[in-house]
Amino acid sequence: MFGLGTQELIIILVIALLIFGPKKLPELARSTGKAINEFRKASAGIIDEEEEKKEEKKEENVAKSEAKKEEEKVEKIKVKE
Repeated sequence: MFGLGTQELIIILVIALLIFGPKKLPELARSTGKAINEFRKASAGIIDEEEEKKEEKKEENVAKSEAKKEEEKVEKIKVKE
């Protein structure tokens, strides 16, 4: 986890406890957790939107290629006649 050992984490927590106090620290942790959760939801939404766009492009490409094949078949039939 970012190269931090147990001792470093304990020191960071003690400093945070001294700075913010025992009453404010749980509130800060809760709000930080909520912010991280919202960020994850937002980033997951963006990823989902990008995947949908890719799927739509693939479907469009398939439809275009099928249409092109049909046109080629029609042209071949016209040439044979």
